[in-house]
Amino acid sequence: MPAPPAYDAADPSAYVENVLALVGDRDPLALLDAAPERAAAAVAGLSDADARRPPRPGSWSVLSVLRHLADSEVVYGYRLRLIVAADRPEIVGYDQDAWADRLHYSRGTVAEALGDWRAGRRMTVRFLRALDAADWDRVGLHSERGEESVRRIATLLAGHDLNHERQIAAARETLGV
Repeated sequence: MPAPPAYDAADPSAYVENVLALVGDRDPLALLDAAPERAAAAVAGLSDADARRPPRPGSWSVLSVLRHLADSEVVYGYRLRLIVAADRPEIVGYDQDAWADRLHYSRGTVAEALGDWRAGRRMTVRFLRALDAADWDRVGLHSERGEESVRRIATLLAGHDLNHERQIAAARETLGV
């Protein structure tokens, strides 16, 4: 499987287009609900030591990707709730590489990272399933991407998962594990 496409931080629209294309016409909620188990299957049999090895200098290890998915769940869960609770709130972007470095994504275990992500994802999916139809159209103003609805953010999160699943598969292939 090829490595995930690289994205230019200066052009967030390219990132958005790519992750939305990964979702296509599939149901984002179904994808969101199943993502942690798809990732668990993707890392089955991988030792924690191998999960900490980046496939290339300067790239994220599989464990770092899993920690990123768990932290992204916190960020996206907050954003979704903020948009439903407030009128057109500002949604601030964040530096994922700084988080990976300063929050020590290379520490811990695969089981811990998956457990954290599963717990957060259960909350997010339950929250989304409880929304009224009008809530899905509520919007926030993302600092880098502009206006985004709850529906769009849920779809972006599903595509984000799929993108990182590809990254995990590519890392395992490169590492030969």
